[in-house]
Amino acid sequence: MSTVQISAADVNKLRQQTGAGMMDCKKALTETNGDFEAAIDYLRKKGAKVAASRQDRESNEGVVIARTNEDGSKGVIIALGCETDFVAKNADFVAFANAVANAAAQHLPATVEELNNLEVDTETSRVKIGEAILDMTGKIGEKIGITSYEVLVGEKVVAYIHGNFRLGVLVALNANPAGADEAGKDVAMQIAAMNPIAVDKDGVDSSTIERELEIAKEQIRAEGKPEEMVEKIAQGKLNKFYKDSTLLNQEFVKDPSKNIAQFLNGIEKGLTVTAFKRVVIGA
Repeated sequence: MSTVQISAADVNKLRQQTGAGMMDCKKALTETNGDFEAAIDYLRKKGAKVAASRQDRESNEGVVIARTNEDGSKGVIIALGCETDFVAKNADFVAFANAVANAAAQHLPATVEELNNLEVDTETSRVKIGEAILDMTGKIGEKIGITSYEVLVGEKVVAYIHGNFRLGVLVALNANPAGADEAGKDVAMQIAAMNPIAVDKDGVDSSTIERELEIAKEQIRAEGKPEEMVEKIAQGKLNKFYKDSTLLNQEFVKDPSKNIAQFLNGIEKGLTVTAFKRVVIGA
């Protein structure tokens, strides 16, 4: 029996994360001694309708800028965070975020610290990004900083910004044929909307696979299926997970008759995605 005290705040936090009912969340936390990850698995095993991710709704404020270099072989995403939506929508704040992204795309620093040491032009002088952020923090009165920074390199990298600077995507393709820019944008929009966890099933880590199999088996046993059928049915559910959660296997949103791999192969035989990055405010 659990000896951990489950507070109303804990229950509400799990409810916000999963979308499950209040009593279901309380029982899940009680049964798992307050372990949130285990409680989410408990809810799924019991068949509760758990949202895949609701973290974006609890985001802090800011803007995301995705940018590529001149030849489209490298790309960056930066998230410049602030505390209020009012500041995030300010034209000067967005312009500064663009200046930071431009500097990053030009110099490709390896870390946020290195990025903060690059220089940008302000209204009065040329200063380091970190100093400009400190100055902006003092003037605006909000905590401001670079909360995410990603770099991607490939034969062809395409950048996409979605939702009024709320989300940015980079997609790396293995070739740069005619139509690569448009195809890359379509794939980036797919990533923005569907949030895949990997390029294909080979990119899914073993712990995630084991977790999905365990949940599937518990669901199957709860349905009363014979034990000798559990493994086979669980593998089928795992294949469905790959189809839903890995980019190349997902149905193409613009044309559900094909998946992303087939869509790209139709642009040029062998064209595929080698990597992607997705940054969302508050994630």
